[in-house]
Amino acid sequence: MNAMYFNKGGLLWLLRSIILNMFGEYMVYVNDKPILLVCDNSVFVKILPCLDDLMVDAEKGFPYKGAKEHYILDIDNTELSKAVIAALETVTAIPKPKKKKGAI
Repeated sequence: MNAMYFNKGGLLWLLRSIILNMFGEYMVYVNDKPILLVCDNSVFVKILPCLDDLMVDAEKGFPYKGAKEHYILDIDNTELSKAVIAALETVTAIPKPKKKKGAI
């Protein structure tokens, strides 16, 4: 994982990201939880009940071919982005480690 720091609207964010080779794009992890998907210069978040009120006016789209529909997050809206990340972080589980191929 790479640590990425960026200053957005006066806020300093630390995001750990991993490149997903199958998409050629980025999955952004917060506290080891996959929260944001960045594809084609757009930020996508899963459509979940905890975001219904926050993302009521958000556009929807498909991050990649064969994906389920996601909300498109306006990352320039700092307050909305913080609220969405906070909401998702509380309901998203840390992924279980995958078993290595050939492991007994």
